[in-house]
Amino acid sequence: MARRSAGILAAASLLLLLLPMRANAIDSDSQVLHVLNRLAFGPTFDDFSYVKTVGVDRYIAEQLDPANIAEPVELRFRVAQLDTLGLGAAELRQLYGPLRPVAGVKPSLDDIKAQQQRASVVFREAEEARVLRAVLSRRQLEQVMVNFWFNHFNIFAGEGLDRIWVGNYEERAIRPYALGRFRDLLFAVAKHPAMLVYLDNTRNSASARGGEDRLNENFAREVMELHTLGADGGYTQGDVETLARVFTGWRVSPADSGELPGVAAVFEGAYHDYRPKVFLGRKLQAPGKQEGEEALDILASSPQTAHHIAFELAQYFVADAPPPGLVDRLAARFLATAGDIRQVLRTLFDSPEFWAGAGQKYKTPYEFVISAVRAAGAPVNNPRPLLAWIARLGMPLYGCETPDGYKNTAEAWLSPDATMQRIAFAAAFARGAVPVAMDRDGGLAALAAYRPAAADPKRLEAIFGSTLTPETRTVVDAAAPKERAALILGSPDFMRR
Repeated sequence: MARRSAGILAAASLLLLLLPMRANAIDSDSQVLHVLNRLAFGPTFDDFSYVKTVGVDRYIAEQLDPANIAEPVELRFRVAQLDTLGLGAAELRQLYGPLRPVAGVKPSLDDIKAQQQRASVVFREAEEARVLRAVLSRRQLEQVMVNFWFNHFNIFAGEGLDRIWVGNYEERAIRPYALGRFRDLLFAVAKHPAMLVYLDNTRNSASARGGEDRLNENFAREVMELHTLGADGGYTQGDVETLARVFTGWRVSPADSGELPGVAAVFEGAYHDYRPKVFLGRKLQAPGKQEGEEALDILASSPQTAHHIAFELAQYFVADAPPPGLVDRLAARFLATAGDIRQVLRTLFDSPEFWAGAGQKYKTPYEFVISAVRAAGAPVNNPRPLLAWIARLGMPLYGCETPDGYKNTAEAWLSPDATMQRIAFAAAFARGAVPVAMDRDGGLAALAAYRPAAADPKRLEAIFGSTLTPETRTVVDAAAPKERAALILGSPDFMRR
């Protein structure tokens, strides 16, 4: 009995000695997880270990300079296999767009069906590239910002040719500028055929022969309301109409126009309104196509645009209702750096509000599914089951029909039914019933031979164990080992970032 008492006393003494170290470890782990939940789509075990080693400041600096981060060989190989990602918008339309009559003979139903199947490959490869990068890329902040900007400049893949253009839009108009200057990003998006089709600017034209104009204000309105100034940005209906006239002639070229390779958006002067214009109180000086670029320059440098973008960044990275003082500082940084997104983010990540915001954001379905895969370290040979679950949770990739894109607030996604669906995914994924490890082209034989691999709870404990809330900790500790992975991934802790 004395020996046992001595052992208990020794253990208790050791625990008391370790308490300060444990508290420091919890603080450190919390900080690391906060950074990985905001600048990345959640932690992997390797990323968690890396950031604990080098520190959060170095990790942030590295993520803000993605060109110097080497991508995994696996990711580069997998993306290189997606052949259609490298095609230009015009090439995509030529190879996968609607079939046209040849020598007066209409395409047969079989020809049309075959063409539709080919077009579906383009869309599938765009989806798979997005998921593979989100899961595997070491340039996590870049992937987060691609997702952020796509929602800001949303297009719907179900609109006309946008099903075959959505991947090109992301690759050519968003990804190269995700951490660059907002002006360059705005120009690239506004000139891409996918955006011109989605927001109906192909139907916006001045009369070529002095007849009645056929103005369509959709593009002009959303460029101001959603993309730049914001709904309360101080513009008038007259400004909307003027910008619509500015954008007349910004069109998608005919398929047989002999356009340059990769080019599908063009300016056709015959459809442009050349009359003098005053936009947002300023007389426009440039003619033709340059008139539209002058208007975009005005919008990109506006204080209202700076505030609108600052609010959205703060809402995404800090809290659903971001602190006004932080928004003001980010807007000031935006204006001082001519819209340098990287510099605005650096100011944001240096702010006390950013560090105080841990756990205040509720993950979107996309973030939830991707973060679960990253945390579990599951090999993703087949992204299709993940895409199916993301859609089942209410957020099909490239499937938001409205131009305001998917919301990133708890109000949009937190409900009892949605929570039950997330728990169902966590349980299925944890027991290996989401077959991401199976080769997508394996067929029925591969499906029959597939043996699910359950998520390892020890791996999840190593990442999240010290930061679980007491309530979650109690539930996990009381569960059987085989249930613990599902409980961690389905916990309220994991659903927040």
